[in-house]
Amino acid sequence: MSIATQLRDLLRSGIHRIGELELQTDVCGFPYVICHLADVGLSTESAFGGLEVHEDPADARELSTYAEDGTYRFTKGQTNLKRGWVMVLENERDLLLALDQFYPACVGLFIAQQGGTLEIETLRDKLNRQTGMYRFARSVSDAGAQKLVQEICGPAHQCAKKILWKLDADTPLDDSEASRFSGIPGRLPESEAIPLLCREACNHFVAECRKTAKAEFEAKAAEA
Repeated sequence: MSIATQLRDLLRSGIHRIGELELQTDVCGFPYVICHLADVGLSTESAFGGLEVHEDPADARELSTYAEDGTYRFTKGQTNLKRGWVMVLENERDLLLALDQFYPACVGLFIAQQGGTLEIETLRDKLNRQTGMYRFARSVSDAGAQKLVQEICGPAHQCAKKILWKLDADTPLDDSEASRFSGIPGRLPESEAIPLLCREACNHFVAECRKTAKAEFEAKAAEA
């Protein structure tokens, strides 16, 4: 069964949210409609309540690149998706294409997790693969990495993803709002949403590990 077909079945089962997106079916004559969760009331009005209408799933790339204030969204998992638009789609294939622009591979990752086939990479495995200027990130301490999770991950820091990875095979993340977050913005039950999953540390996190490792190195050198 294709991912698009499984996505269709997920919506039929009652799922209607992913990240900051509301997913609707059979609205104003369209099989599938996507909008920002804050615009869901407008999306069901006549002429979509004045929202900017998009019919091409490729438009999702531009809609998800910049926040409302024009700042660049350096990760698609940030909780600053702009409002004011609605996307109307003719089939589940186009729906999947759009969602993969808003949240790359999000549906596939969820389906793989549900089927027990999702591969998760530890932070140390990720860092040990770094080369060039980011090779220094390998030396970040466990304490430094744990602190970074609490400083840059989770909804308090505009990240809507559920962290699945650990520091290494034997070291889980410390308990915190970031490590506990479900990957579902808002107060929806898990049966109504596809969570955004973080199966490996993102490039932004790796870059911050490099900065922390450098600061730790300099602090030790100053003490010597």
